[in-house]
Formats: sequence, C-alpha cells, structure tokens
Amino acid sequence: MRNIKLLIEYDGTRYRGWQRLGDSDKTIQGKIEHVVSEMAKTPIEIVGSGRTDAGAHAKGQVANFKTSSDMELLAMQDYLNTYLPRDIIVKDVKEVPERFHARYNATGKKYSYYLWNSPVPSAFYRHYSYYVAEELNLDRMNEACQKLMGTHDFIGFSALKKSKKSTVRTIENINIQKEGDSLHFTFIGDGFLYKMIRIIMGSLLEIGLGEKEPNYIDEIFQSNRRSDAGMTVPAQGLFLEEVYYGKK
Repeated sequence: MRNIKLLIEYDGTRYRGWQRLGDSDKTIQGKIEHVVSEMAKTPIEIVGSGRTDAGAHAKGQVANFKTSSDMELLAMQDYLNTYLPRDIIVKDVKEVPERFHARYNATGKKYSYYLWNSPVPSAFYRHYSYYVAEELNLDRMNEACQKLMGTHDFIGFSALKKSKKSTVRTIENINIQKEGDSLHFTFIGDGFLYKMIRIIMGSLLEIGLGEKEPNYIDEIFQSNRRSDAGMTVPAQGLFLEEVYYGKK
C-alpha cells in the first residue's frame, strides 16, 4: 500500500470549508476524494492537515491518502488537475513513508490574513480580503501582537464551546506588512483553535480603530471568555500558507 502526499491550493470562495459534509458536495475534501476515488477505481478517504472555514483559502494545504494503485506520481497529478474544479489545484504529489499522517505529524502552520484598508473598496480583492474603510493605527496593533506571541491559553480567542483537549497554543511570530492599501498579517504557530485567527483579527481591529487599548489582549487572556474578545472577521481574508513537518 502506497501513502501519497498532496500539496493543494484552493480558492475557498464557493465552498463550505475543507471538511466533508454529508449534506453537501461543496467541500474541498469531498471534491478531492471524489476525483481520487475515480482515479483509484475504489473509495478513497483523504486526510487533511486540518480544517479551513467556509470561504477561507489555501496556498499550501497538505493531505494524504493510501492506495494500491501503481499510477506514476506525475500521472496522478495530471489526472487530479484535469478532473478537479479549476479553483482546486494539486501543486505537488509525493510518495511518503507509510506512517506519515498529514494532521498528526504537523508541527506548525503559517496563515495569512488580508485587510483592504482604504476609503475606497477594491473590486478585485473583495473575495480575498476584508474591507476596512477607517484608518488603522499599526503601532497600536503591533504592540498588541507582541502580547499575543508566546505560549498562552487561547480559549478566549476561539469559537470552541467546550474542549476536553488542551487549548494552549504557541504563536511564534505575528508580522504586519503594508503593501499599498493592503495590510498583510502573517501568523506562525504550533497550531490554531477553531476560528482563532479570525477572532484575533477582530480584536486587533478594535485596537487599531482606537476602540480598545493594546492591553485589551491581556484582559481577554485573563478572562478566557469568548464574549470579551472582538468580532469574528469574515473568512475571505484568511489563507493557509504552509504546513510544517519537523523543524520550521
């Protein structure tokens, strides 16, 4: 049995997220599983590195599946890119050791979130950024980002109702880059809770708009209550950039 690793890029605009759903064929996992199963001529289940939300995108999602097919890797890639929708692309196909697991072996992830910060919205980036018309104070936002870095319990920045698993995560780096009217936020960490980055972004926006002080972040960590954090910003500005295996 071969273990095949896929590197996947997708535009999540018209999908209900990564995870397969029983009542919908509009998921990334569902689309890929259908084509892989047709290719292998047997039902195949793929394992992703993690879920992405409805409307979110990926430049570097990783998945794997097991197959007894002897098809060459390049032929697999050509087949998948021929029959998958145009907004889902397999960038690379590799054969990996049998024990490789896209989710369990991941040691970290890199995400981006994009804001379009201008009095005038963009016709082109509306599906790939969140529009904020008011001017943002990046110094205050950077100060707040320093408080988010490190190891913390991020349950207050999560949409999880309850969790038996640990909600402690480590954010190694947050970077903000201004590129014209686009603000590019980069998050690197060992893992992220459900909607964590989108809630962090909502909290940072309140600080950047002058509605809260940077120590607002400390207050959320102290209370551990989702209700104390900012809004959950829309998913269209969120991109899974890279999944790390081993050392970053």
